[in-house]
Amino acid sequence: MHIITRKRILEFVKKHPDCSTALESWYRIVKRTDFNSLNELRQTFPSADIVGNLTVFNIGGNKARLIAAIHYNTHRIYIRYILAHKEYDRGSWRE
Repeated sequence: MHIITRKRILEFVKKHPDCSTALESWYRIVKRTDFNSLNELRQTFPSADIVGNLTVFNIGGNKARLIAAIHYNTHRIYIRYILAHKEYDRGSWRE
């Protein structure tokens, strides 16, 4: 998959270095895999949830949530947000 943009990962890791290993692992797995459907994605990331037209990944044992738009037909993942658990729970990202 082509990930757009890694910059959000790097910015989040600067503020939350405890999530660095988990985010890098997520990045490596997604970069090397071409998912064709949500079912295929859930074989690798069983806790991935759909919220509207976005996919939410639990990162580092729920320390963070990565929210992305996935276009399976073009094999692209657009990272919209990476939020700490408290920020995610506020729900302002859904607007």
